[in-house]
Amino acid sequence: MKRTDYISWDEYFMGIALLSAMRSKDNNSQVGACIVSPENKILSLGYNGMPIGCDDDEMPWEREGDPLETKYMYVCHSELNAILNSPNNNLKGSRMYVTLFPCNECAKAIIQSGIKELIYLSDKYHDTPANIASRRMFKMTGVSCRRYEPTGRELRLDV
Repeated sequence: MKRTDYISWDEYFMGIALLSAMRSKDNNSQVGACIVSPENKILSLGYNGMPIGCDDDEMPWEREGDPLETKYMYVCHSELNAILNSPNNNLKGSRMYVTLFPCNECAKAIIQSGIKELIYLSDKYHDTPANIASRRMFKMTGVSCRRYEPTGRELRLDV
């Protein structure tokens, strides 16, 4: 008889997005993304961080102040990193699991890459212009969005 307490695909892929977020060095926001094929194969992963080659010890991580001295001018979001990290460049029909609903800039990259479903954990910026624009573009282009419903299952990893 096979086990019955195994995790679901949604738990698995959102768990991987959450684990990916733990790679972020951002003191305030750790966001992770996992792109999955229709056959449930992981195509790519990403987390929010500085571009390759930019020393994150020398880059600003502040949220306020002179724009050139804040993280916002430099950080690549997890969604964009996952798209750019994909080795095969064919993400058509795939789905993305992400720990935070995407901004409008990431929404454009999601649409352009052919991702057709977005599963997100948090939507804390729901009423911001960036997220309203994201929803508008997703609706217009047929990208389906659904909130991940936590199951309450606790997973523990010893690394």
